[in-house]
Amino acid sequence: MVLIKEYRVCMPLTVEEYKIGQLYMIARHSLEQSEEGEGVEVVQNEPCEDEVHGKGQFTEKHIHLSNRLPYWIQAICPRVFYVIEKSWNYYPYTLTEYTCSFIPKLHVLIKTKYEDNNGNTENCLDLTEEQLKQRVVEQLDIAFDEFPTKHYKQEEDPKFFKSQKTNRGPLCEGWRETDKPIMCSYKVVEASFEIWGFQTRVEDFIQRSIRDILLLGHRQAFSWIDEWHGMSFDDVRDYERQKQAETNQKVQTGQDAATAVAAAVGEGE
Repeated sequence: MVLIKEYRVCMPLTVEEYKIGQLYMIARHSLEQSEEGEGVEVVQNEPCEDEVHGKGQFTEKHIHLSNRLPYWIQAICPRVFYVIEKSWNYYPYTLTEYTCSFIPKLHVLIKTKYEDNNGNTENCLDLTEEQLKQRVVEQLDIAFDEFPTKHYKQEEDPKFFKSQKTNRGPLCEGWRETDKPIMCSYKVVEASFEIWGFQTRVEDFIQRSIRDILLLGHRQAFSWIDEWHGMSFDDVRDYERQKQAETNQKVQTGQDAATAVAAAVGEGE
């Protein structure tokens, strides 16, 4: 059975504002999280169109992260391991698919929709009756939920951050019931890993990882608001292209160095 979780993540923003903030956050976050040879490589970023959702943007990324995985996963993955992310962004609806270069039975599908409310829509993504029976809903609080200490920065903590441009924040207990504006990211995550002996463990790990990255990304989108608020859509697309080029260069530099070292070792044997 495929594990289905629906995460609801509220933000002290409007859906229209988050359209800019999301693009800014993803581009900056990808660069900051990338190291030489490890990180996010953008291989395709172009317009697309869908009969139902209209015009959008398609991106394909290769996420090189083998050194960041738990040791028990590294043990079954080669060093050339990477995750393929394909995303169709028809804002306020997006569809994202993750597959693996090494494990064909690994598949993660994320359907997202953004609404101007505090997470009270019960079936935002029109799940079937069967899916609703399997679904587990988790409300995430960007200010007060448990958060990995390795990613913590006080300047990105919504409990302490105050926006100079918008006068929003810090967020207090119960903010999702009182603060305006407010929006919610509804994300339905279906994770499957059909390898006997590893299925439950890997699927649980995937869901925990997605939960952590959702908290981190949404915290950053809010705490960086003074950097992106007031940008036009063209402005943020220019910023995105610039950061993607920098990120690709950082990742590629490390991969080239690793290839050169491997070749030198091979010649010496």
